[in-house]
Amino acid sequence: MPLVMLLYIFNYMDRTNISYAQLGMEDDLGITTATFGAVSSIFFLAYVVFEIPSNMALKKFGARLWLARIAISWGIVTVILGFVNSVTHLYIVRILLGIAEAGLYPGLLLYLTFWFRQRERGRAIAAMALAQPIAMIVGSFTGGLILDHIHWFDMSSWRWVFILQGAPTIILGIVILFYLPDTPSKARFLTKDESAWLEGQIESEYPDGREEETVKQQLGAIKNPKILHLAVANLFAACGLYGFTFFLPQIIKQMNPDYSATNIGFLGTLPFLVGAVGMVLIARFSDRTGERKYHTIVSLLVAAVGLFGTIQCVGTPAVAMVFLSMAAIGVLGYLAPYWAMASQVLSKKETVVGLAAINTIAALGGFFGPYVIGKNASADDVTIGLYFPIGCLILSGIMLAFVKVPKMVRGAGDRSVTSPVEA
Repeated sequence: MPLVMLLYIFNYMDRTNISYAQLGMEDDLGITTATFGAVSSIFFLAYVVFEIPSNMALKKFGARLWLARIAISWGIVTVILGFVNSVTHLYIVRILLGIAEAGLYPGLLLYLTFWFRQRERGRAIAAMALAQPIAMIVGSFTGGLILDHIHWFDMSSWRWVFILQGAPTIILGIVILFYLPDTPSKARFLTKDESAWLEGQIESEYPDGREEETVKQQLGAIKNPKILHLAVANLFAACGLYGFTFFLPQIIKQMNPDYSATNIGFLGTLPFLVGAVGMVLIARFSDRTGERKYHTIVSLLVAAVGLFGTIQCVGTPAVAMVFLSMAAIGVLGYLAPYWAMASQVLSKKETVVGLAAINTIAALGGFFGPYVIGKNASADDVTIGLYFPIGCLILSGIMLAFVKVPKMVRGAGDRSVTSPVEA
């Protein structure tokens, strides 16, 4: 889990660090609010195309090799972002970043299904998803400091945001290559009996077993109405998540135009600190009760209320920060119960392509969210664009209300709903 979390922390930080770099590159490259929205979102178009093939490659080549490849390649591309000299170059490298990162999140979700039973999976996903607020906390704080204080070799500070936050990922990828076990049976920290017990427990939860499917059969899972319904609902939720994430620095800057980059970076950490606590509590309560759907729906509605309150109170920074924190609780808190619900709704045969398909379609929310906000916002008023993600969050909650979630299956030998972690 530490390796999984580190991998996702750097992944999310390198994906979104453009939101802080933009505060410096605005003058150098002539980027408007609309252009920033388009540049932020173009990443997701490339990401979508390669998502499902990447998840299938992970199953074929193993998690260790494939996740290492993803990390090393996206780290290199992130560093290259620090050397672009035009908006055109920025578009091209952001597309390359989408290709490099494609498949990481569904790959990690699939990887966790090899290690955790259904009743512990919510907290495992929450631990991984906790990487998002941690990434934004670290990215916000360091991004602001870099912009104000680092101008090495006569290079603009925004370039160092990409270089200094991207280079560690290359090292992490090499560590993954040597130390991440593909399955419990290959883990050095488990005995043969322990790994056999764990794999047996997980296998017993899926009555359809582990039959190998052809590529055609795997891709056929995309036509499954359950997968499409979950995917479209998550697409709307992602519009809120990424709209909030990419435009948070601009929202804070709108509260007080006199804020320095360091001030913006520091204040940007606060909603994610609150959101991280909320995410953990929601995930733990969802696992404890075994209920997924309504935890997800309530979280989405809390996020919508938080964004609406931010629009109304942006002129009062203290109150606006409270609403931004509420939005952070919602957009982060829905992740763990949602993905636990998705892995519970899908059969074992559907998870390989199903989780990737859901995340692939949802990634389009990462395109539409920032793009539409950027088109509707102006340099003086970013919050006017937030009405779009608000509507998307509400629509996502309505769609998920119609999802039928099967009862949690107990593995062989399970006699209690209390997990070993709690015990």
